[in-house]
Amino acid sequence: MTPVGSTLLGVPELPEVETVRTQLAPAVEGRTVEALEVRDPLWCSPAAPAELAAAVNGRRVERLARRGKYLIWTLREEVHLVMHLRMTGNLLLVDADEDSDERSYLRVRVRLDDGRRVLFVDPRRFGTGIVLLGDAALADYLAARLGIEPLTPEFSVDALRALAKGRRTPIKAFLLDQRRIAGVGNIYADEALFRARIHPFRETGTLKPRQLAALRDAVVESLALGIDSRGATIDDFRDIDGARGSFQDAFLVHRREGEPCPVCGRTIRKLRAAGRGTYVCERCQPRPRAARRAAPSGTSSKVA
Repeated sequence: MTPVGSTLLGVPELPEVETVRTQLAPAVEGRTVEALEVRDPLWCSPAAPAELAAAVNGRRVERLARRGKYLIWTLREEVHLVMHLRMTGNLLLVDADEDSDERSYLRVRVRLDDGRRVLFVDPRRFGTGIVLLGDAALADYLAARLGIEPLTPEFSVDALRALAKGRRTPIKAFLLDQRRIAGVGNIYADEALFRARIHPFRETGTLKPRQLAALRDAVVESLALGIDSRGATIDDFRDIDGARGSFQDAFLVHRREGEPCPVCGRTIRKLRAAGRGTYVCERCQPRPRAARRAAPSGTSSKVA
């Protein structure tokens, strides 16, 4: 079956989306979607808002799931409403008596049969939605876009070694590639690389077995800490009650340019890796030899 709508990859990252899923699931699972109102056609373009509403309205929510950075509403008869928050999207749960028309940046409203509503608000209009008809269509759609889930048993050292083998991509870019590992974005890649003592410029295929083992554990640890903190709020992310996450208060390197490294005391630098601002302690995370020759320590050619 063919999809209705379109979606792209971006942020918030896995812990932020998992926070939303965990909080929202008890409120929506078992409820019926009385009305899906897409107020901004860009959210589901090129599909028309009426197409999504026709597919979703009147259906019971069987399950709210997450895959990578996608939030998946599984409805009766294998209808799947797939949302992506991207950079500035938030989902809010409001009571029936709230005038949600007054909400700024409201793009989508889902009215449930108990009167409560789920609001998709997004000041920059990057968030997207799609309806997929049939479990096979959902599986194919996600498989084409996402790699291994890092918080599952499948994300083993052996699996990471197989993914990394022979790859010349810098490890920061590798971690951000959703087709390899689903859900890791800029924040958690920086935090994981610091914990594993790996420089973001290090060529992925050159990592030693012990480094791959350290990286696997560091990715899992960083994501788990993010979930425990209900995500990170740097600019826009909020949970379904509008509260900020707190993982930003526990960052080891991310957004800490100019501050002392919490391990060795050396000043944390901000570099440009995989097109993203990247934070690193180059004593704890030694720069690879090739990168040192290209841009010796102290130069600014790699500084964002």
